[in-house]
Amino acid sequence: TGLAMGVGVGQVMLVLLAAGVVMPAKDPLLNVCMDAKHHKTKPGPEGKLHDQCAPWKDNACCTANTSSEAHKDQSNLYNFNWNHCGLMPPKCKRHFIQDTCLYECSPNLGPWIDQADSSWRRERILHVPLCKEDCEEWWEDCKDYLTCKENWHKGWNWATGTNRCPWGSMCRPFDQVFPRPKDLCEKIWSNSYRYTTEHRGSGRCIQMWFDPAQGNPNVVVAKYYAWKKRSSPAGMENVTPETDKAARDLPWSVLVFLPLALAMLPEGGRCCGSHGWGFL
Repeated sequence: TGLAMGVGVGQVMLVLLAAGVVMPAKDPLLNVCMDAKHHKTKPGPEGKLHDQCAPWKDNACCTANTSSEAHKDQSNLYNFNWNHCGLMPPKCKRHFIQDTCLYECSPNLGPWIDQADSSWRRERILHVPLCKEDCEEWWEDCKDYLTCKENWHKGWNWATGTNRCPWGSMCRPFDQVFPRPKDLCEKIWSNSYRYTTEHRGSGRCIQMWFDPAQGNPNVVVAKYYAWKKRSSPAGMENVTPETDKAARDLPWSVLVFLPLALAMLPEGGRCCGSHGWGFL
């Protein structure tokens, strides 16, 4: 009857609402710090992050000391020397500092955290979709600097305790080692980043740096890719948000309890025509 159906629909909505209240959505891919050398275990506010790391001060995975070390030519973070082929120009170094701040401080890299087999970290980032402008400006400002290596993660001569060019290598202009912005962003840190044609503000790419007065744009980007990863864990590249927009807009806890809620309907109690539920 209409009354029974109304009661059934009411029961469904009560169960769905209860699911959302009792089990709030806590996504393990969001607002997290990776398990690495200098990261905090959980993100939180840091009052005095240094210079270019300052945008993350309200919610950071790095400490003030880490943010300060990120700005030094000979940082104690990894004993890495930016000036291995002569003095790195300030306009170029600025991008490497921003890259370091993003890596050390950002709590918005969860969808791209991957296992690492290094002695100094258990996790790393892999294929973070970098905004087109961030990658191209990085390349443009560094193209006249010299380097002797394409992959800066490994293969250095560490005999002196800091990185030096391997024996037999030559210092060459950046634009010879990295002919395109894509080469720089994807190769220099072993595919930590992925070059994209997405623009800043699109909600589809990570910015290496941002104006904190405008809020952190990477929060919504992480949410978008966390959804993609849940929808298609095997391949985040091939999922489009239009495939199931209505389901995406419901909290995960609602989706989990939906079959139970539907089972509570009276026998034969279906509504909204031959195409199923109106809110799905």
